[in-house]
Amino acid sequence: MAARLFSDLPRVRLMQQQAQLHAWIRTRLWAQVITGLVLGLAVGILLGPEGGVLAPELARRVSAWLMLPGKIFLGLIAMVLIPLVFASIIGGLTGSGSSDALKSVGTRFAAFVLTTTFAAAGIGIALATIFQPGRSLVGKTGPPAEPAASSTEAAGGSFDMGLAPDLISGLLPTNPTASVVEGDLMAVVVFALLIGIAATQVEREKIAPFLNVLDALLSISMTIVKWAMFLAPIAVFGMMAQLVMRIGIETILGVAGYVGTVLAGLALLFLLYLLLVAIAARLGPVRFLREAGETLLLAFSTSSSTAVMPSTVATARKFGVPREIANLVAPLGATMNMAGTALYQTVAILFLAQMSGISLDAGQIAIMTMTLVASSIGAPGTPGVSIAILINVAAGFGIPADGMVIVMGVDRLLDMSRTTVNVAGDITASILLKGAAEPGNALEAEAGEQPAP
Repeated sequence: MAARLFSDLPRVRLMQQQAQLHAWIRTRLWAQVITGLVLGLAVGILLGPEGGVLAPELARRVSAWLMLPGKIFLGLIAMVLIPLVFASIIGGLTGSGSSDALKSVGTRFAAFVLTTTFAAAGIGIALATIFQPGRSLVGKTGPPAEPAASSTEAAGGSFDMGLAPDLISGLLPTNPTASVVEGDLMAVVVFALLIGIAATQVEREKIAPFLNVLDALLSISMTIVKWAMFLAPIAVFGMMAQLVMRIGIETILGVAGYVGTVLAGLALLFLLYLLLVAIAARLGPVRFLREAGETLLLAFSTSSSTAVMPSTVATARKFGVPREIANLVAPLGATMNMAGTALYQTVAILFLAQMSGISLDAGQIAIMTMTLVASSIGAPGTPGVSIAILINVAAGFGIPADGMVIVMGVDRLLDMSRTTVNVAGDITASILLKGAAEPGNALEAEAGEQPAP
């Protein structure tokens, strides 16, 4: 009897460990997401071109069903995104204390976005110039194109300074209702900023009912976001499986040089963020990764900085960021803080130019950098938007789009990676700006409160 119990002991311990593992996964969203990623990768390989288990047409239908939870997840987020952004920005502005504190937050945020975005573009240019990822693929997509004649000509094709006044005035949403219907997030952000700034100039008693409605709208939106989060692991599983089934592992490995260059640049940019919080906020990288890991993992899985915006706010609160700062910086960051996208775009443009045998001079690269920085700052934080920007900018510099099929083949993987870095930048900005208020005001007082769960 004792011998049989002794022999069953390893099996009992194994069952206990399995039970602990299942409980651990059930109580930690990031563990569920990782599990979904791994299972999705395995299923994608099995059902994709490499596995050959299903016929191509049947595999296409199966991948569509696998993607359904992901579409529902993103659809729920998109459904409340406009009211969430609108209420968050106005609430952050009206709760930001004095006008001097508000100016300080806005100035510092703008400086952070411009500095890190230009730094990211510089990293991308340096790595693409050093490693030359497109040289090995010259002629693979057709004959080399005519090189751009001069930097002045390229500038005329990509950005006309005479159009700047129209571009600036075009930021004003003359028809806010149409902007909401069309899902124009930039217009909604500008409209919310104007309403929020104007509300700070009105007596508090007069705008109290309006602020109460916005607070209720924000609470309702966050409740729907919580519902969506229950789908996150299943959505991640389906999206990863569909990705691998669609492009295959061989496609990713075939352009390893290009993918490696982009990932190396994103890693350097991520290290820059860790360095900034370590120096300015005395926050170690281990704690940053521990507290922000779940949000970064969701960003990687969904490829959308706007989809994880509520989680970004919650993560910022864990670092002691006042609620008003977090509610203001996160929506702005999800719309404007796109340093990872700028880095990716610079590498992709130079990759396409190298594939086509086109050499860009220093003037063209400088103009291209400014164009991409401006484009990335205004780009929506949704999957696939960078491809449209790339096509337009490449055309302006005389770079053919023949190689775009290669870029698009691995865009989903790189989109996931750069979105992760963009969200890390949003969290970093929130941490660096949490002390931007005047001493003694509401922001400073709330900084020591316990963060919201």
